[in-house]
Amino acid sequence: TPMRYAWDDCQKYTQDFNFPEVIKRFIPFAMNYIRLWDRVSADRVDRFIANSDFVAKRIKKYYQKDAEVIHPPVATGNFYISESRKDPPRVDSPRFGPPRLGEAGETGVTSPRVEAGYFLMVGRLIAYKRHDIAISAFNKLGLPLKIIGRGPEMKRLQKMAGPNIEFLGRVSDNELAKYYAECRAFIFPQEEDFGIVAIEAMASGRPIIAFRGGDIPEHMEEGKMGIFFDNQTAEDIIEAVKKFRDSDYNPHYIRSKSLQFDREIFKSKIKSYLERELEKHKLSLTKR
Repeated sequence: TPMRYAWDDCQKYTQDFNFPEVIKRFIPFAMNYIRLWDRVSADRVDRFIANSDFVAKRIKKYYQKDAEVIHPPVATGNFYISESRKDPPRVDSPRFGPPRLGEAGETGVTSPRVEAGYFLMVGRLIAYKRHDIAISAFNKLGLPLKIIGRGPEMKRLQKMAGPNIEFLGRVSDNELAKYYAECRAFIFPQEEDFGIVAIEAMASGRPIIAFRGGDIPEHMEEGKMGIFFDNQTAEDIIEAVKKFRDSDYNPHYIRSKSLQFDREIFKSKIKSYLERELEKHKLSLTKR
C-alpha cells in the first residue's frame, strides 16, 4: 500500500506519532524526497496485490498501477459464536444513563445499577484508531465498554475514561475469542486498509458499529451485519449505538460472511495468482 504518511495527510500522521517536536518540523520537508523515492520504487514493481479494494484504489491514485485484490488471511477458526449469550435490554431503556454506582429507591437504600452486556474494542492504542471518540461517546452513554490492547495512547485514554470503561491490556487467545463472542457489538471508529479485528468480530457472529471509511464498507452489509456512522465524532457513535438493537442481527449469517477470509482460502488464492503470473512471465520471455 502507498505509505499513508507520505501520500495522504502528512501533517496529520506526523502529529499522530510521538516524534520529538524538532523531528516533526523537518518531516514535511523530507516528504518530497520520500515521495519521489517511493514513486520510482513503485515503477520497478511488476505486479501489485492489494489487501482490499480501498488499497487498490490508492495504488491506482498514487502509482497509476492496477492491483489485484487478495484479502489477508484471518484465523476464523479461532473464533466462535456464543450460543449461551443472552441479549441484554435495549440501549434506550430508562435504566441507562451516565455511569453511577447505584440508584436510591423509595427507602433510600442504594442498590447496584443493572449493567447491560458490554461493547468491545480491540487493537493497538494509537491515535488514528480513534479510541478517543469512542471513549467520549461511552462516557456520555454510560454503557459498558471494554478495550483490549496496549500502546502509547494508554495513559491519555485512561485519564479520559469513566468508570464504565475497562482497559484489559493484552489477553490470551482464548480470552480474546471469549470477549469477542460475548460482546453486544464491536466498535470500529477508525479507517483501516484491512481491519482484521473487525473480521475477527464477524467470525464471532457479532455485529459491528463502524465508521464508513477504509475497507470495512466492502465487507459489512448495513442492516444485516451492523450499523455505519459517517463522521468520526463521539456524537455520530452515540447516535449509532442508540439505533443499535441486538435482535436485528443473525450471528450465524454474520459469521458466514467472515469465512471468505479463512487462511486456506488465502493460500489457494495467492498460490493461483503466483502460478498464473509466473506463466505469463515465462511466456513473455519466449517471445523476446
